Amino acid sequence: MKYSRWLDLAFYVVFGLDAAYTAVFNEFYGFRIWGNFAIAGYGFAILYTVVLIATRSTGSRWIPVGSVVVLGVLAPLVALVAKRMGPTGKDWGSPAPSMTAQPEVWAIERAGNLLLHTGSPYVDLHTLTRPVHVDDFTPYGPAMALLGLPSAIFGRSGLTDARVIALVVSVAVLAIAVKVAKVRLAVRPVQFVLLTTYTTLTAAVAGNDLPVVSLLILAAVLATHERPGWAGFALAIATSMKLTALPAAVVVAVAIWALKGPLGRFVGTFLAGCVVFTGLSAAVNFPAFIDNVIKFPANSAEVRSPAGSPLPGHLLEQVEPWGHTAVLVLMALAAVAVLWWLIARPPRTTPQILLRVGVSLGLAMLLMPATRWGYLIYPIALLGAALQSWRPAFLQRRVPVAA
Repeated sequence: MKYSRWLDLAFYVVFGLDAAYTAVFNEFYGFRIWGNFAIAGYGFAILYTVVLIATRSTGSRWIPVGSVVVLGVLAPLVALVAKRMGPTGKDWGSPAPSMTAQPEVWAIERAGNLLLHTGSPYVDLHTLTRPVHVDDFTPYGPAMALLGLPSAIFGRSGLTDARVIALVVSVAVLAIAVKVAKVRLAVRPVQFVLLTTYTTLTAAVAGNDLPVVSLLILAAVLATHERPGWAGFALAIATSMKLTALPAAVVVAVAIWALKGPLGRFVGTFLAGCVVFTGLSAAVNFPAFIDNVIKFPANSAEVRSPAGSPLPGHLLEQVEPWGHTAVLVLMALAAVAVLWWLIARPPRTTPQILLRVGVSLGLAMLLMPATRWGYLIYPIALLGAALQSWRPAFLQRRVPVAA
């Protein structure tokens, strides 16, 4: 227990410092607002943990968890949404110092409106009578537009803000995962899934990655708890939101095969779900789908993606003339290494699935030429969820036999 307190303290100090740095130096208004609230959340967690260590108290470790959730997620989210809906709120085309929401929020709500009225969530770039702008792109699968449908149907309000919808959906999905897994949550995995600045900042200013991460965790649980069909359904939605989720489908398929479960049921449900959530909408305007979902993230569209955090893949791509080729070779080698790992030691438990998905996505985020620091939410949250393996109930191996 003593070491757990010290690890808690280190966790809150590291991410508290990150929040402080963001509050002072970041150019985006929403980031700074989040940082100021998050400083209070992580700061309380630090002080509380220091008191527990100094007094050798047996106080609950869940209290600082609550402080970060309330002050690092809910408070800045409410403040930013209220500001956005007010008379001085800024939106499309706003300069960074006044942006109350990141472009992801605008893009998702626009996608929901386009999906409702045209059947395709994408702007048809070929019909524009002006030069193409980076904000014209929606680099997500059609299912992401579902988070923007409430705004399209009921009008823009605090309750229909895409960040709010994303957070509600994510919490509901994680609650289902916990119920299916029948586990008593431990503090450490909750910290890495919910309390890192990758999660708290995303929830307050963007929200788009949270449902995808939650669905990946749910799919891993369902696949090893006698629900392979539902696992395929969850992965179909996740993949139809962001193609980032596609490697998880391969990992889960290998796990079901290793458990001698109904692999055909999983694959059939997954493919059918992809047709429903991606295929039908993409077919309405297939060129627009290719422009937004394939070309833009690959930096082969008219406008290059602004994603360019100084991670290894991006830095290597800048080396002329062989950098881009080297990135592609490294990504191919990483894919082969992960595939060999899957075949040599196929996953058979929820934590093993999460470990392999987390590592594969982590490698992808590090090596992709167009990437952001925020994308690291995927490996960090998934590897954090795998820590739940410390709880005995999560180590039980079950053969999936029914959807």
